[in-house]
Amino acid sequence: MDEHIKIGDVAPRVQYVADGVQTSFTYPFPIFAAGDIEVTRNGAPLAGGFAITGAGASAGGSVIFDSAPAGGSAITLRRNLPVARTTDFQANGILRARTLNDELDYQVAILQEAKDGIGNALRLDPSETGITTLPLRGGRANRLLGFDSLGNVTTFARDEGLLTLNFPGAVPQTVEDKLGERLTARDFGATGDGSTDDGPSLQAAMTAAAASGKLLEIGEGTFRSSQPLHLPGAAAGLVMRGTILYAGPAGTAALTLGDAGGANNQGKRYLGLGVVRATQSDWSSEADIGIQLRNIDACQVEVARAERFTIGVQVIGDARGSEDSDLRYGRIVDNRIGLDLRTLTASAWMNSLRHHGGHFACSSTTNPWLDRFGIRLSAAAGAYTLHNAHLFLGPAFELQRQGTPGTVDAIPFLVEVDGRALTASGIRMEACSPYVARHTGGFSDARYEVAYVGTYGFLGCAVDYAGASRAGGTVVPMHQATAAVGAPRLVAAAENLRAIAFRQSIAVADGIGFDQLAVLSGNPAGSPSTLNGFCFPGLNLLTLNADDVTIPTSRAVAFVVDCSQCKEFLIAAEGSGLRPVAMQFDGAENVLGSGSPLLFSNMNTVMQGPPSYWWEGNADLDAPTGGLALNRLQRVTLHADAHYAAIGVRGSSPGAVLRSLRLYTSALDAPRLLFGAGRAWGKREYTVADVAWTVPTLAAGATATLDVTLPGVRQGDFVRAGFAQAIGFQNGGVVFHAAVGGTASTNQVRVTAQNISGGSITLGAGTLFLRAVKPRL
Repeated sequence: MDEHIKIGDVAPRVQYVADGVQTSFTYPFPIFAAGDIEVTRNGAPLAGGFAITGAGASAGGSVIFDSAPAGGSAITLRRNLPVARTTDFQANGILRARTLNDELDYQVAILQEAKDGIGNALRLDPSETGITTLPLRGGRANRLLGFDSLGNVTTFARDEGLLTLNFPGAVPQTVEDKLGERLTARDFGATGDGSTDDGPSLQAAMTAAAASGKLLEIGEGTFRSSQPLHLPGAAAGLVMRGTILYAGPAGTAALTLGDAGGANNQGKRYLGLGVVRATQSDWSSEADIGIQLRNIDACQVEVARAERFTIGVQVIGDARGSEDSDLRYGRIVDNRIGLDLRTLTASAWMNSLRHHGGHFACSSTTNPWLDRFGIRLSAAAGAYTLHNAHLFLGPAFELQRQGTPGTVDAIPFLVEVDGRALTASGIRMEACSPYVARHTGGFSDARYEVAYVGTYGFLGCAVDYAGASRAGGTVVPMHQATAAVGAPRLVAAAENLRAIAFRQSIAVADGIGFDQLAVLSGNPAGSPSTLNGFCFPGLNLLTLNADDVTIPTSRAVAFVVDCSQCKEFLIAAEGSGLRPVAMQFDGAENVLGSGSPLLFSNMNTVMQGPPSYWWEGNADLDAPTGGLALNRLQRVTLHADAHYAAIGVRGSSPGAVLRSLRLYTSALDAPRLLFGAGRAWGKREYTVADVAWTVPTLAAGATATLDVTLPGVRQGDFVRAGFAQAIGFQNGGVVFHAAVGGTASTNQVRVTAQNISGGSITLGAGTLFLRAVKPRL
């Protein structure tokens, strides 16, 4: 330096906010050497990437970056000199002015830095005096630092000092009480770094939350635990923003919320719950559970994650039940059963739960040889099985069905219990089996609205009844015209059974038949084995009243349908004392026995066995269930082996009467109704055509007769005859009469040609047509 630095009254620090373009930043204070300046970006010191100019100049200089700092970053330039002597004056030596000035400049520069640092420190106002010395270590250990009534520094025990919020009506609290208002896992030493075993700390926090009745908060981070965790029901709830990484023993619940037994877990908030198993479960034990909620009542539950367990989330009804709560789901992934709603005891229940969302999924490599299910309704052995009123909104299932359909089950809903009113809306099925649900119990009323089926093509979304006692599932596929699907198709109707009755004496002399309907016997003669043998055109013991028909216990009336494609029907009847019945037949029209069970929706089925082979309901259609007429409309789900079926009603008591009967199916199907034509039942009219007859020459007033076989005709039937020739009748003088008779009264019609003219007529060859109609009764 040619001249010594002049140290002016300039602060030794300057700060800028980078704009992303500027690379040169000036500093207005002098430095002695380039190393005397400290450069930081957002508080972090920089070791390089810049050049410094102006060292030794009184006016300062610049810091020039190699590239412009990012826009918005804080750039701080500060002089930071070592506190040390830079010169040493020798005794009796020459005292040079320049050396002295440099030393004084250096000391002034250090004083400026000290002043700048003191200016940023906590300190008393220059107008005040007081005690600012901290107590000795022993006097301040495990105490709070504060200020006494004079404003001097002192210490307090945690239950001594009072704090008051700056709002009207605020009540003073101790620091301890104020800090204790909110419990967090980190208060108990949890780190959330993903590697430290935070299990003991988490459990200590949960125990404290229960003891104080407070809400526990687990903050951001991954909290590894080598032990199962339990938050007792006495705690107000749990809020999580991080995730528990469970690395503890298998065969237990990683996180249990609430208590076993009859304790009511009411009005709690469990939000942001996230539990991930450190390694994938092999699904061998159903005790391997991610999150278990016990006896919740009027609770709010939000599950962000439950992954890699046998059961992801399990809601338990123990000595009491779970009910009236809202549950939301996020990622429920790589579990054999994503959500399990389960009762454990005979006094438990599982009712009125509202479930929102959820992505129930499995990756393609997760236990690909094992069945998997999204949501299960279940009960332990001997536990209460009536699960009622569950609402699912918008669940998505991506369960990764492996191979061809049926190789591995990947089914969204598994219903193993009884109950009513399971409603699932907006279901997404991707990479699943062709079934939206499997029912194995007696569940009566489940509605599945499927919004999307994809990945492997539209394979269907039916309900699989595997050992179920009720056909309680209705599927509404949104892929079809929803309005049409919602309105069932009428297959057949006997709007007024009394009005369509007619004399049908083919089977018995005093038989009664009905248009389009077959009559069934509870003890058919001849031990029939085929459809045509069991379905009679008319039988006795049916009583025709003024407006209805009395149906005895040994008789039934039924519609006969081709069910080779459609297996689901609905039957409705008006009357009293009526029991639904159905018979099934294979493709060769052979009767099917007890090995091919069918199901009704709101009652159990009973197989009567030979010789009738009826499946019938165990209750009347007009018998109320819980005070409601739930039986009046019955879904009939036929066995997969059935190709033909007779579906109808019988009398369950001597006074049973039937007024009307209707049969429906889904609007997607149009099954054929079997009657008449080649079938003996359900027809009043019998015809025969193309009977060749060469009428002999008839003298005036003469007649000629021909006996014709007309199967089904009996004495008393209305019979008419017609005769056709290419040239027409000669003079129109021959008339044709028909009557049941001939050589026998069964299946025989005698036709008489009579010449009513005054002369001889030769008709010759022609074709005879016959029509017989059974009389109404």
